[in-house]
Amino acid sequence: MYVIQNTKKYFFLVRAIIRFCGADLRRGTLGKNLRSLIKTKEIAEDMSWAELLEENARKHGDKVFLLYEDKEFTFRQMDENANRTANHLLSLGGGRGKGVAIMMGNSPQYLDIFVGAQKIGMYSIPINTSLRGDSLLYILNHSDAEFIVLDDDFLDVYNKIADKIEKIKTIIVNHPSSSAKMLLSKGMLSLTGVYSQSPKKPIETYEKNDICFILYTSGTTGLPKGVVYRYGKTTVKLLSIAAYILYEKSDILYTCLPLFHGNALFLTITQAMHIGAKVALAKKFSASRFWDDIRKYNVTAFNTIGAIIPILMKQPQRETDSQNNVRFILSAACPVDEWGKFEKRFGIKIFEAYGAVDGGGKSIMNMGDAPVGSIGKPTPNTVYRLVDKDGNDVPVGTPGHLIFESKGKKKSVEYFKNEKASNDKLRNGWIYTGDLVRRDKKGYLYFVGRNAEFMRIKGENVSAYEVEHTIQKHPSVLEAAVYAVPSELAEDEIMACVSLVDGHTLKESDLVESLKENLAKFAVPRFIKIVKEFPKTETQRIIKKELEKEGITAMTYDAQKQRYLA
Repeated sequence: MYVIQNTKKYFFLVRAIIRFCGADLRRGTLGKNLRSLIKTKEIAEDMSWAELLEENARKHGDKVFLLYEDKEFTFRQMDENANRTANHLLSLGGGRGKGVAIMMGNSPQYLDIFVGAQKIGMYSIPINTSLRGDSLLYILNHSDAEFIVLDDDFLDVYNKIADKIEKIKTIIVNHPSSSAKMLLSKGMLSLTGVYSQSPKKPIETYEKNDICFILYTSGTTGLPKGVVYRYGKTTVKLLSIAAYILYEKSDILYTCLPLFHGNALFLTITQAMHIGAKVALAKKFSASRFWDDIRKYNVTAFNTIGAIIPILMKQPQRETDSQNNVRFILSAACPVDEWGKFEKRFGIKIFEAYGAVDGGGKSIMNMGDAPVGSIGKPTPNTVYRLVDKDGNDVPVGTPGHLIFESKGKKKSVEYFKNEKASNDKLRNGWIYTGDLVRRDKKGYLYFVGRNAEFMRIKGENVSAYEVEHTIQKHPSVLEAAVYAVPSELAEDEIMACVSLVDGHTLKESDLVESLKENLAKFAVPRFIKIVKEFPKTETQRIIKKELEKEGITAMTYDAQKQRYLA
């Protein structure tokens, strides 16, 4: 079975490389890129999203690219709206080297800003819309943004920190409501002015070493770091390889993940552009409406993250669950125990992928050519190692820090105004991913968890990721967050916060007893707290640092003492 799937995978890979070469030959950069790929395994002449959209507008013209609610937008319309946005930003003093922060929900206008800024050499800063207070202030100031475009939903959030903003002078509001219009009199502008601008591309120049955009890490466990993408090194062309492997022009890709997140931006928008496919864009994730959207837009493929799959699985079953046109989904960190159940219930094939916005463009994929639960094997020309904290290779079956070889002269990963983090990321020619992975005897890799989320308990290393997924196997548990809390002894104790499926009840003591059957004794959480809901990012990631800040409360159950701490 795996041999057949592996043969098919390499057939699609060869076809993708041929397609890549054909596209780059037409651009006139094939020779230089081939020489660079052979020598350093990196793209020498990359392109921006603006250039990719312009290419599609010339090639596909009036073909529909974007489906949003009940509206349709062609490639040409999207390109013209990006030109209008660029001309508007120019009229307001924007231009090469200036930053524009984008704090908006999913919408066509979001893409207009993101691409339009690139038309004139600006850089954009996609903002996680769940940020508030000091966390938001940090990114806006750290990024040196001079412009911000935000939905009126976030005006109150912005105004609370406005007096501490250092460089932003131009504030543009999307969809101003009547209350927002009152605020516009304070010097804010309306985004509606964009669409009266000329649809012709402005004549502006910029250098390939200029910053294209900065994507900040989620900051769920610490201060976020800004991953820098420069015009000459955007990864846009590299993303075409996966697009050519996975998709056809007839595909309709769906995303409900936020556009400020690499998944939606890279794996849906960018790859659909490369292949000339359609994108169905939802404003946000809704478990109850998810499959209705899939059927409404005749979706053939979508991307998801591990946190979403258990939520969808614990929705009430419907007779229509398997009635969809989806060929496959591209998942990240799909829980092993949900994998087969999900495929059977919804009649969908799961492909598992590994990658990160600060991973230097490295990725791994299981297209059915590896066991369930595996992320697959890296491509043959990818050099990697699994190492311990001292840099020594770990034995088969032992989790190790995943590192990739990097031969390029430039830094594979660059953090904005953070040279120390950049140097820590790339050491002695190796990219340190920050992820723990194990390898089986046949060379297949398995994601174990983030290195930062490993806990030292009673002399043993415990993966929060693995404990969380074990807890979520309980039929009454919807989601779980596991983290370390101070112990009376020298090391930590494990605490787990859990939310329950609607209509279910669960005793903490019963949960602990069930975990004893599936976890090592030292990995069973001592403290359990049941919560109604979790603080989350817009990508459904639980913000653990808020839970850690709250700590152990009176309603926390202590399994060791078998009582609440009240």
